[in-house]
Amino acid sequence: PVNLRDPGRHGGYAVPWQLGRQPRIYSRHRPTRRRQAGLMAINPNTDFTSGAVLTADQMNRLPRGVMARAVSSTDYTLTTSLVQATGMSVTFTAVANRYYLVTYYEPQAQTPSVLGNTAIELRQTNAAGTQLAQSVIVNETAAIDQGSLLILKTITFTAGSVTLVGCAKTSSTTGGPSLIRSTARDALLLVEDIGPA
Repeated sequence: PVNLRDPGRHGGYAVPWQLGRQPRIYSRHRPTRRRQAGLMAINPNTDFTSGAVLTADQMNRLPRGVMARAVSSTDYTLTTSLVQATGMSVTFTAVANRYYLVTYYEPQAQTPSVLGNTAIELRQTNAAGTQLAQSVIVNETAAIDQGSLLILKTITFTAGSVTLVGCAKTSSTTGGPSLIRSTARDALLLVEDIGPA
């Protein structure tokens, strides 16, 4: 067996050919899984015991579920300008110091028929607002390529009304790229409260 923490001449990590893989560059300062997980503070609930009094603090640590949801089965023809995609807008009242999981899903996005890409973006307020996340599909040949695009974003907001929009654009309109939807393949924009920050 390979000792992954062998403090030898390879900087404290097993070298890739010891693991049967092609060599890659490893840094001895690469953050550990524990350090990476620690980048996002969480405030988990306590264990519940039979007969205990359920407090307001414990209740406030529970997820609050769906805050806003929008779906659309209407196709959207892409342009080279970033525009809100049909039906992809939600507004909800945010509470400070709580995490929200935002999902934006397009079931079928097309690229142009020339070399290029199609992107969806999650933005706050409107299409000109702050960019929160992006997902891109790129074609490798001068032909239409297509696939689903998904954004998952965990984020906090200041207290008050928040509007989120799902936007889209393409690098070229050659070939007529679209976001293709149907009643069985809705586009989705969903906001869920998942607990305190």
